[in-house]
Amino acid sequence: MKSHRFPWVVAVLLLAAGSMLHAAEEARPNVLFIAVDDLNDWVGFLDGNTQTITPNLDRLAARGVTLTRAYCAAPLCNPSRTALMSGLRPSTSGVYTNGNDFRPAIGEELMLTTAFRKAGYYTAGAGKIYHERFARHAEWDDYLEDHGRDPEPTGDKGVGGIKFAPLDCQDEDLREWKLVDYAIRQLQQTREQPLFLTVGLFKPHMPWNVPRKYYDLHPLDTIVLPEIREDDLTDVPPAGIAMAKPDGDHRQILDSGRWKEAVQAYLAAISFTDVQIGRLLDALDQSPCRDNTVIVLWGDHGWHLGEKQHWRKFTLWEEATRAPLIWVAPGVTQPGTHSDRPVDFMSIFPTLTDLAGIPTPEHVEGKSIRSLLANPEAHWSEPAITTYGQNNHAVRTERWRYIRYANGDEELYDELADPHEWTNLAGRSDLVDVKEKLAALLPTLNAPEIGREAAAGNGNRRGRRARVTADN
Repeated sequence: MKSHRFPWVVAVLLLAAGSMLHAAEEARPNVLFIAVDDLNDWVGFLDGNTQTITPNLDRLAARGVTLTRAYCAAPLCNPSRTALMSGLRPSTSGVYTNGNDFRPAIGEELMLTTAFRKAGYYTAGAGKIYHERFARHAEWDDYLEDHGRDPEPTGDKGVGGIKFAPLDCQDEDLREWKLVDYAIRQLQQTREQPLFLTVGLFKPHMPWNVPRKYYDLHPLDTIVLPEIREDDLTDVPPAGIAMAKPDGDHRQILDSGRWKEAVQAYLAAISFTDVQIGRLLDALDQSPCRDNTVIVLWGDHGWHLGEKQHWRKFTLWEEATRAPLIWVAPGVTQPGTHSDRPVDFMSIFPTLTDLAGIPTPEHVEGKSIRSLLANPEAHWSEPAITTYGQNNHAVRTERWRYIRYANGDEELYDELADPHEWTNLAGRSDLVDVKEKLAALLPTLNAPEIGREAAAGNGNRRGRRARVTADN
């Protein structure tokens, strides 16, 4: 009797195990992954600029947890995005600039998208997730290959390299509209697999050319310039001044007398992007995914608009390294909360895998911040690290920013007493111990720069590092 019943018992157990596995797969959350290019803290929920108008970003922040001290791995597009998507810091991969083609050196098998595909997710994407020059859309099951081009303004186009102009067109004429349309179509579909949907919005990356109505939201006669000090660079060492380039963009802006116009244009581009994010949130709320979707929104780095006599990113100061980071995780986050713990974007990869209940690959260097999402006041001992070029690093804790350049130059700022970073304390003898403790947190590996794309586009490479794979 027992011997005859045994196969049936095994069959029942196997069937039950299969049903449990299927149920676990169905319970896995969808993921909406929103990247915004060149967005600094000029958003309502971070209060970086009281002139900004971002009701939809604020609406998203009200749904979950805002990380108020969130920092990029690198203050420029390609290394920031490569680090986030691969889990490898720039100092590990050797991807330091926008000219470093990471694809031959960092295998597709290491990437965030691959981790989710292996776990049974359907991956779909649109827009700028990687630096567009080195896009690798084969990592996704489906990708919007043609998002078109934005209209060109006629006449004036800005000041030197700072490009801006209002457009006499409709929102639908810009590529952001098409990117969000694609995402809406993906959200509307019903599928058996959980969805991993990435949407990379270009604005407020330059040129700040958006429909005129967004400029009108920010009348020029009401624009207030960023708070600065004329002598801010007097205590900055030569390596920092070389990054600031005060005689470059900033000098051109001053000579043109159009600083307020440039600020207006950046605010307009943010407002335009905010509306597109609102369309995306509305579509999610009306979709089959609405109750079971993790949302993460991040800006790839910050942006200077004259602070420290600098424009754009490309520095290791607060303006270039801090960016928005919002998490909404059903069952984990509480609406309208915020955490002041310093984190960097290396945490995004492992936090997503953690929330999805899938394995985090061993090569990933960041740590999950799920504990902070559940309890924003939880203990957190990790600093935020930003790298710009080989062996130039900044470490950010709740109180301090310490910068050490490759040539040994240093900067130290007390962020609680001096949030503008106006006073470099690196030379103070009573803070030597503070500097030593912060320096001990900096990366010890400073990999050589990987092959840089040839300027002529002939495919030649130099200084290539060995290919990074899951085995090394």
